[in-house]
Amino acid sequence: MQGVSKRYGGVRALQDADLVIEAGRIHAVLGENGAGKSTLIKIMAGVVAPDEGRMLLDGKPVSFASPAAANAAGIACIFQELSLIPDLCVADNIAISNPPRRFGLIDRQAQRRMAEEALARAGAADIHPLALVRDLSLSRRQMVEIAKALARKPRILILDEATSALTAADVTKIYGVLKRLRAEGLALLYISHRMHEIAELADECTVFCNGRSVASYAAGTKTNNEVVELMIGREYNAVFPARTTRVASAVPPLLEVRHLCWTDQLNDISLQLYPGEVVGLGGLDGQGQRELLLALFGVLRGTAGEVLIDGRRVTITGPHAAKRKQIGMALIPEDRKTEGLMLPMSVRDNLSFAALGTLSRWGIVDAAAERAAVERIVRLLAVRTDGTDLPAGSLSGGNQQKLVIGKWLMMAPRILLLNDPTRGIDVGTKQEIYQLLRELAVAGAAILFYSTDYDELVGCCDRVLVMYDGAIKRELIDAEITERALISNALNIGADAGNAGALNAAST
Repeated sequence: MQGVSKRYGGVRALQDADLVIEAGRIHAVLGENGAGKSTLIKIMAGVVAPDEGRMLLDGKPVSFASPAAANAAGIACIFQELSLIPDLCVADNIAISNPPRRFGLIDRQAQRRMAEEALARAGAADIHPLALVRDLSLSRRQMVEIAKALARKPRILILDEATSALTAADVTKIYGVLKRLRAEGLALLYISHRMHEIAELADECTVFCNGRSVASYAAGTKTNNEVVELMIGREYNAVFPARTTRVASAVPPLLEVRHLCWTDQLNDISLQLYPGEVVGLGGLDGQGQRELLLALFGVLRGTAGEVLIDGRRVTITGPHAAKRKQIGMALIPEDRKTEGLMLPMSVRDNLSFAALGTLSRWGIVDAAAERAAVERIVRLLAVRTDGTDLPAGSLSGGNQQKLVIGKWLMMAPRILLLNDPTRGIDVGTKQEIYQLLRELAVAGAAILFYSTDYDELVGCCDRVLVMYDGAIKRELIDAEITERALISNALNIGADAGNAGALNAAST
């Protein structure tokens, strides 16, 4: 890529960007959300055309009028937003662009073999090719997306936050897959906000900031702080805000849960959540953390146990009941694209949707009040947008996540439930979210925060409840919250059990 520029209206997404990737190498691209990374790979993948500059493949100028043209040239892209069709099976999704045919009809047996080979190559041979995509977890769907790209037998593979939705076990498999593909001679372009992944995989790195490629360097030649300063264009300060003083024991809990159970996913969970604190949910993926948040928010049916708000027992029959002023609960879901936002609708509509009841009278929305409330949230969260009438889907991933949080801040919640809220967003936006959570806690909110990132639990939380097999196995407080303690208790072997080698292996 040489001198590539792209403008959307008055916004310059890319300006004179350069990038060189080589066969048999993993090249990492780093930068904040909105830095130009997504636009760059969309140009490479034939989704959009550049306004200026040129692209060379094997030293020869090329341009792609469509993704199909890029695929034909050997370029496959795995975008952060999944492209799977939920009501089709895995094999149909993998082969959808070019299914094997016999006598003019789709050869189902050949298609299944093709899917099995692609899944095995992606390290996901356990996924049945005839399973419906809608029945798979988000992590399993991401593995199907990777297999779909590998089925095209690309020469250049672009991965945009390909591990952000994966479990720790799947991430380990993908590391092995990518290293094997590198050894086979593929060129891999790898976009990730997880610095440990860059350190593990990358051979070269290029940093983007404000639409420009500001630096390229060999992996391992710059410290994390130096890289982050290049990404955000300013001096890098401490990631996590200071913790507040521990909540006094005399303060009654805002939320209390007693003996909560649901099917075999939640087993006799009891906890207390106090105003002014950030409480983390730790443990390996799939140990009931997501189900606990959904149960508290009234999404799950058939739960048993008690939920108390301000010492009074309440029955939360659904999200509408959970957000009522008497309860004041909000949930930031796992997948902002499908569970948190209505992407074709405007920024304003997404922000005001949850609070329409407070912005309306006799069923009529007060447009002036809505506009003032939306503008206040946009300023508070520093949402980068050219206008609140733009579709939410036009914003970068980090700014979309701000919308998911902002729509609930419109309700001034007292209890905030968060399910991996910084997944797939850049370090600068993460810092803003960490600071916001701490400010909300200082203002009196109670926050229950699930994260798959141990660093976040260590840096953000006053307490961490480690879950295992649907139950809370250990509470860690203040100085007890260390990566070693989180991992060992996540494996249910105790803080002092095991050996360093086992713990190190688990952390990867």
